[in-house]
Amino acid sequence: MGLAKDMPGGELKSKFLGCLVGMAIGDALGAKREGRGMSRSEDIVSLADKLEQLIYTDDTHMTIGVAESLIESNGFDGEHMAQTFVKNYKAEPWRGYGPGPPRIFGMIKGGEAWYSAADRLYSGGSFGNGSAMRVSPVGLLYSRNPERLREIAYRSSSITHSHELGKEGAALQACAVALALNTPWDEDIDREDFLSALQDFARNQLYREKVSRIRELLGEQDKARVVALLGNGIEAPRSVPTAIYCFLRQPQSYRDTVIYAISLGGDTDTIAAMAGAISGAYLGIEAIPSEWRAKLENREYIEALAEKLTSSIDNVNTG
Repeated sequence: MGLAKDMPGGELKSKFLGCLVGMAIGDALGAKREGRGMSRSEDIVSLADKLEQLIYTDDTHMTIGVAESLIESNGFDGEHMAQTFVKNYKAEPWRGYGPGPPRIFGMIKGGEAWYSAADRLYSGGSFGNGSAMRVSPVGLLYSRNPERLREIAYRSSSITHSHELGKEGAALQACAVALALNTPWDEDIDREDFLSALQDFARNQLYREKVSRIRELLGEQDKARVVALLGNGIEAPRSVPTAIYCFLRQPQSYRDTVIYAISLGGDTDTIAAMAGAISGAYLGIEAIPSEWRAKLENREYIEALAEKLTSSIDNVNTG
C-alpha cells in the first residue's frame, strides 16, 4: 500500500469526507431499492431527484459508531466499540437493523463479553456483510499498515460477525478503502495493480477466487452474469467483491459507481454503501454530486466525524 501521509492535508481531508459521506449516500439511496430486482440506471437517477431527503439505515448508523469509538478511544477498543453500538441502537432502533445485532447488543448489555456474544448467538459465527458495511473508518485510519488494518478489521467484525468469511470480508473492504485512499486523486486507478494488491491481501481462498472473477468481469455488460458470479446478497462473499467491482468499473465517477451498484438489485443499500465508501475515499468529497450531499440527513455530524478521523491518523497509526 502507498502511504496516505505523503498527501497534502487538504486532499487527505477531502478523501476522508468523501469516504464517509459517500458511504452514507450510497446506503440511503440504495435503501429505496433494497430487496428488489435489477433496475435501469435512469430510474435510479429519477428516484434520487425525487427524494427530498436521503435517510440512511443501520449501515451508516453502525459506521458512525465505529468512527465514534475509534476517535474516542484513539484506536480500537472492543469493549468501547461494543458499548457504542449498544448505546446508538438504543437511541435509534428503527434504522433497519437485522435480527442478529440487537440480540447480540442485549447479551452484551447483560454482561456477555464483547468478543464472545456473537459466537454464543451463531454457532460458528455469522458471515453476513454487517461488519464489512461499517468498516470504512478502519480502512481510513489504518491505511498505512495492512497487517494492523487486518487485525482491527477482524476484531471489530467479531463483535457481531465472528465467522472467518465475515471477518475476512470486513478486512477486504477495509483494504479496498485504504488502497483507494492511498491513490492520489490526480492519478488514475490502475485496476490490475488494485486487484493484485487485494489478491495478495486476501487470506481466504473464496475471496481470492472472487477477486479473480472481478478481473474477468470488468468489461461485462450483462448484469445477470455479474450477479451470478459475484452476487448481490447479504453474505459477505456475495457482496464485498461486488462492491469492489462496482467501483472498479468506473473509478472516475462516484455517481456512476453508486448507481450501478444499486442497479444490480438485492442488498442494494449495503453494496452501494461499500462501493460509495471506496469511491469517495479515492475521489474525495467534491466528486459526490452536491445535490445528493445537500439531501443527506445528519450530514454535518458525519462530516465532523470524518474531520476528527483525519486528525487522528498520525496518533492511531504510530501507536
